[in-house]
Amino acid sequence: MGKQSVMLVLEGTYPFNGGGVSTWAHLLCSQVSNVNFKLYSINANFETTPKYDLSPNITQVVQVPLWTPDEPYDYISYGDEYYKTVGKKEWTTNEIVEREFVPVFSKLLHLIYDDNLEVEHLDEVFRALWLYFEDYDYKETMRSEPVWKAYREIMSQYIVRDYNPDAALIDITIGLRWIYRFLIPLAITDVPKCDIAHLTLSGFPVIPALIAHYKYGTKIMLTEHGVFIRERLLALNNSEYPFFLKRLLIRFSEAIARLAYYKSEAIVSVNKFNIKWEKMYGADPKKISIIYNGIDSDKFKPKPKPDHLKNVPTVVAAARIFELKDVITMIRSCAVVQKSIPDIQYLIYGDDRAVPEYTDTCLHLIDELGIKKNFKLMGPRSDSHNIFPEGDLSILTSISEGFPYTVIESMSCGVPVVSTDVGGVKEALDENSGFLCKPKNAQEIGDRVIELLQNHELRSKMATHARQRVLDHFTISKFIRQYEDVYEQLLNEHLVENQPVEIF
Repeated sequence: MGKQSVMLVLEGTYPFNGGGVSTWAHLLCSQVSNVNFKLYSINANFETTPKYDLSPNITQVVQVPLWTPDEPYDYISYGDEYYKTVGKKEWTTNEIVEREFVPVFSKLLHLIYDDNLEVEHLDEVFRALWLYFEDYDYKETMRSEPVWKAYREIMSQYIVRDYNPDAALIDITIGLRWIYRFLIPLAITDVPKCDIAHLTLSGFPVIPALIAHYKYGTKIMLTEHGVFIRERLLALNNSEYPFFLKRLLIRFSEAIARLAYYKSEAIVSVNKFNIKWEKMYGADPKKISIIYNGIDSDKFKPKPKPDHLKNVPTVVAAARIFELKDVITMIRSCAVVQKSIPDIQYLIYGDDRAVPEYTDTCLHLIDELGIKKNFKLMGPRSDSHNIFPEGDLSILTSISEGFPYTVIESMSCGVPVVSTDVGGVKEALDENSGFLCKPKNAQEIGDRVIELLQNHELRSKMATHARQRVLDHFTISKFIRQYEDVYEQLLNEHLVENQPVEIF
């Protein structure tokens, strides 16, 4: 008998995109030895080439693009025979939709807006939706007149209830388009058969895990990195969406988060910070354990600075250029530092074309502050273990994090860190390894950078301590062993019990 299988469900990350979750997933899939992996990768667009060399432990990759002009099955075959695909379309008449689908869809909408949501009922609705789409076509159903009429009628009730007279027709239409996209995984009912469906966020990617559970009795587990609902709320708070759309997205996201926690038999958090959010949305504390991220300390190790930077005060960062990394504050901190250290260099490595509008805003601010010679977007780089030794210190200015690899990678390289105090950063970065600052406080961040750059003795002490802290607590061997134990417990039909949190 071969190894049992884990379907790792991802969104916008591994194996087609980089980032912390992708680093975590690549380590997991490459080094866990007691299971094989199947990847279920949900992406905005259809991706053709993985960014990683995939381990032999990965036996299958399923990709589902959500926001392409055509449907996922127009790009990819998901295993249905041609006659069944054609038959589903022919069988999906308005009469069928009205009789079989609209009652379930209507219940879903009411549950989204239910202030006293009973998550068991939401589970029943998703099971019914899965059974329906086993026989009928997703696109024909969701774009049918009966669905639009039901949606319009129900949304009108909640617009009145929430006293939202400014809700425009275009907003209501966009709302249904969003629901259409979020639920697209329901169209792919032929999910890989697996023993465990391992979610990487408590959001809409729960849908393929639910299908596997309903269809095969698959167990569901969740690893929480940055808390999905918290990051959704942060993003919406900074958005310009009208009230109707914000409320719809919040209510739907909250309902889905509750369902993900309810259906997961094991919830692994990468830090202590996440646990209060998980409990707030109904997670059973007995299901929760903590596994801190780990790295290869033989790869991420102290090295001399490159010759061309040896006498240049240098700050490095590994960060995708988008809103949650708050690169704007990082730029402003550079302007603070430049007043005291004119030859300061900030070298920022990461994808700078993922959100072009945000990158353009950053470039405009760099130009406006007159620091084009000091602050440089270096683009993506694959050899991350060589990034941090370029700097005298590293920087992270995020407004939300889970347990960031960039912090422990920098520490492992013997490079102190100046970071915002968000998520689980303080659980990695103690006072002897770097500085924690308030989010969005460019002055404080800049002052700490200046302090470290001008105090060689302090910087050296922090470098030594940071390296040792990683060796003591955040090695890859410990990380892998703990995940192998969780898989083993689930496969042996034991719930993961609440484990004591390590306090350093």
